[in-house]
Amino acid sequence: MKHTIEKEMNMAAEKRQVGGEHYITKHVQPWQAMESWMSKEQFVGFLRGNAIKYLARCDDKGGILDLKKARHYLDRLIELQEGAPIYNDRETK
Repeated sequence: MKHTIEKEMNMAAEKRQVGGEHYITKHVQPWQAMESWMSKEQFVGFLRGNAIKYLARCDDKGGILDLKKARHYLDRLIELQEGAPIYNDRETK
């Protein structure tokens, strides 16, 4: 199982999903749409807010799965902070 987790951690956050396949199978994932509609600042806030949500509720609702979901949002936030492109970077600069 550790090998699987390490393999998943090496995949871009947008290429994997925690807790099912209901988003990853869509041509455009909801957070990709949000990323293209929001400014970078707004999208970063969305990622942080969702990470906080899952961390706050993990003891009362989803347990380990919620911690993994929080990590997923944090992974995307880290990718952005490390310079990964954001979908709306096509805006005028």
